Amino acid sequence: MAQTAVNERVAALIDDLRKVPVFSDLSQDQLAWFVEKGEEIRLGPGDVFARPGEPAVWLVVILEGEIRIQREDDPDAPFFSASAGQITGYLPYSRLTHIRGTGRAVVATRILRLHKDNFAEMLQRIPQIGHRLVAIMADRIRETARIETQRDKLAALGKLSAGLAHELNNPAAAAQRAAASLREALETVRDASIRLARHALSAEQRESIIQLEGRASLFVAPMPADPLAQSDREEQIGSWLERQQVANAWKIAPVLADRGVEISKLEALAADVGAGALSDALVRIASILTISRLISEIENSTRRISDLVHAIKEYSYMDRAAMQEVDLHQGIENTLIILGHRLKGGIKVLREYGQGIPKICAFGGELNQVWTNLFDNAIEAMRGQGEVRVRTAIELDRVLVEIRDNGPGIPPEVQPHIFEPFFTTKGVGEGTGLGLDTVCRIVRNHHGEIRVVSQPGDTRFQVYLPITQPKASPEQPKAWSK
Repeated sequence: MAQTAVNERVAALIDDLRKVPVFSDLSQDQLAWFVEKGEEIRLGPGDVFARPGEPAVWLVVILEGEIRIQREDDPDAPFFSASAGQITGYLPYSRLTHIRGTGRAVVATRILRLHKDNFAEMLQRIPQIGHRLVAIMADRIRETARIETQRDKLAALGKLSAGLAHELNNPAAAAQRAAASLREALETVRDASIRLARHALSAEQRESIIQLEGRASLFVAPMPADPLAQSDREEQIGSWLERQQVANAWKIAPVLADRGVEISKLEALAADVGAGALSDALVRIASILTISRLISEIENSTRRISDLVHAIKEYSYMDRAAMQEVDLHQGIENTLIILGHRLKGGIKVLREYGQGIPKICAFGGELNQVWTNLFDNAIEAMRGQGEVRVRTAIELDRVLVEIRDNGPGIPPEVQPHIFEPFFTTKGVGEGTGLGLDTVCRIVRNHHGEIRVVSQPGDTRFQVYLPITQPKASPEQPKAWSK
């Protein structure tokens, strides 16, 4: 009776395996061997079947249900899921050594797993399964690379957008504050003008007020030698205003001092308009000067916003053909503008641009991605404090762009691996290891070359790009075409 039950179980598992595309055309004997060597596992919803750090030794065939593997130490990391009919886990020729995440059943699940010690016999008994499992592994690698690349791009986009938002917020807030102050200043001018009208001033007296307004609006005082000098000037004007019993002297004095209005001019105005109208005249003049200053602030702020929008448009090469003549210096400068928020903390940028650097035919947006990654790595290596040098030069038929930092350097044992995909020296959740891999692929896509030379205090990434892209033969598409 027991043997009958075993035979029925084996037969049922063989039927289940036939529903899996990889096993569907295998012989009865081949499937029976796989079932005999395999181990059937039943899982309830949420049951754990794999933990981080465990050796990767099992090939897993999902017969029913669904599983999910996720890194719990990095909640933002993408998860891997597989459902009935799929094969996962350790596969022949895989380099996977340890489980990287926690494996759980999403719903009630049944799996059949095979230990890697049986792989050699499996490939001998079922030779056709080898290339099928390799194909699954290749698809898995491509999908993992795609997900990680997408995650890396989103992370880079997040950094850029956060930086751009920070850079835009300052001038936008300044313009908003100036606009609010402008409204208040306009109301003050209106009230002062109404009061002046009640004084029944003569044409000559009105002309004296207008002339002082005009001269003060056009003239900006030279920057004082130190804050004390400016404070002394304000104090002198404030004292004179108080002696003349001018209302709100403390508000008017700094405005007049900033514009270089001298006390002699104020005394002349007092003599012309009289003591009764002096206070209202000076309130009006100070308000006109304040309005002029606020308008300048709004102009400067909106110009800064416009410059940032122009820089991001140039950086991304919006509304332009993908392959075109690119000004390398302009691309580098636009990149530095976009990364400006990260440079303000203590990064000094020195430019050593070569003379006569020609435009090169390239994908401008991709090259800017190269500069972004290299600058970003340099900033992180120096922990926000240090010096970055950008040098360009012509070397034979190529243009050299060198980005150099004085950070701690790259250890010799790490240097051979820095351009490998998924290799990173950052902590868990801090990097995907695809930044320099992306840089390398973009440079090679332009028929260029990238080198790194590093020692403590001097790390240089050298990008060589051909001035003229090689032409492809009619039979072979261009290597750099999208």
